[in-house]
Amino acid sequence: MPKKNYYLLSDGILKRKENTIYFVNEKGKKPIPINKIYSIYAYGQITISSQVISLFAKSGIPIHFFNYYGFYNGSFYPRETLLSGDLVVKQAETYLNSMKRIELAKLFVEGSAKNIMKVLAYYKIDNKIKYTLNDLKKCKIISEIMNVEGRIRAEYYTKFDEILPEEFKMEGRSRQPPKNMINSLISFGNSMMYSTTLTEIYNTQLNPTISFLHEPSERRFSLSLDLSEIFKPIFVDRLIFYLVNKNMITKKDFDQDLNCCLLNEKGRTKFVQEYNKRLEKTIKHRDLNRNVSYRRLIRLEAYKLVKHILGTKKYDPFVIWW
Repeated sequence: MPKKNYYLLSDGILKRKENTIYFVNEKGKKPIPINKIYSIYAYGQITISSQVISLFAKSGIPIHFFNYYGFYNGSFYPRETLLSGDLVVKQAETYLNSMKRIELAKLFVEGSAKNIMKVLAYYKIDNKIKYTLNDLKKCKIISEIMNVEGRIRAEYYTKFDEILPEEFKMEGRSRQPPKNMINSLISFGNSMMYSTTLTEIYNTQLNPTISFLHEPSERRFSLSLDLSEIFKPIFVDRLIFYLVNKNMITKKDFDQDLNCCLLNEKGRTKFVQEYNKRLEKTIKHRDLNRNVSYRRLIRLEAYKLVKHILGTKKYDPFVIWW
């Protein structure tokens, strides 16, 4: 039986008995066999024992924690078992080599922009993003590349109101905290995408702290930010449009006050269920000529990055073809 993601959306306690994890909350006690867990996403206030952590470490299971707002807080990242000193050295060398780093940074922005254009084309919305993308050619430093990426995403967000109904107007991007329903959905989805990507990186020999577009930081796995840029338009944004336009998520799924708007537990449950369905959905890969899950596409992207860093094949960012 394949392993799967588990989403803990309410407060509770994780306990261990032998090789089974139990999630205990006000609704009762739910067993989660360790050999069925791929990763865990914890959204409630979770009490967790050292015995549970020990079993997760032994089994290579990451657990991602999110705060009250649904923003990513941090991860328990088990000790890496897929170690490659050669790859880590070459990954660091690629970061330190200005030309090599800039090449990869541009490719991440290019992949993201092309997926954004695919999303807008699906909804038959005119845009000038391809012209903004051309400015990448002139960029010589990372800050200039980030500026182009920011302009592309700013234009993209102005198009959301042409796709979504009136009550889900975006009215500009707001983050911490999100000011309205659409911003709340974007922030929640992006946090999920970041942690999903981190899990896939864990299952490769890449070091998640050495990145190329985003600056490495002591407090984040910045390579996950790089790879997430490519997949956010097709995993998160398309899911948001689907859920809202099909009335699967409505105003009743949010808690709002004067300063912020957040998905409530019912809304989070709906979003998570559909997000996970998309991760498990399969598509026939045109290069591999076999069915792969959407989640596997992220792992394959990491493998492509490994080949680029090792010099065996130039990285070509994933662009949706269906």
